[in-house]
Amino acid sequence: MIYPLKLTCHCGTVELAVTLSDGLNTARRCDCSYCRRRGAIALSAPVDGGVEIVKGSENLSLYQWGTGKAKHYFCKTCGIYTHHQRRSDPTQYGVNAAAIEGVNPSEMGEIPWADGVNHPRDRKS
Repeated sequence: MIYPLKLTCHCGTVELAVTLSDGLNTARRCDCSYCRRRGAIALSAPVDGGVEIVKGSENLSLYQWGTGKAKHYFCKTCGIYTHHQRRSDPTQYGVNAAAIEGVNPSEMGEIPWADGVNHPRDRKS
């Protein structure tokens, strides 16, 4: 992979330059109430320098729920999820694999599921 990768929403209004933490090796899905409805495969990118908004920052909308810790971003025009800052690890973004130019999720094979229903931040020590 040549970095940064180009990530766009469906209508092209939002464009990100993405540098992944470990290529496609971090691919996962989440079964929390929000992610399982969204259905996206997320790849990891560091918050510090992993995602740059190239264009369309004014067209990104923020969605937060529950604890308000996770920050989910999507295009206001076409509704495509672009990325989110993780609740489980706020130093990481999850980015939408299907929105990255040249990545076809149907060719990624089996994708592991993260247990978002029993979120690590909800577990009592």
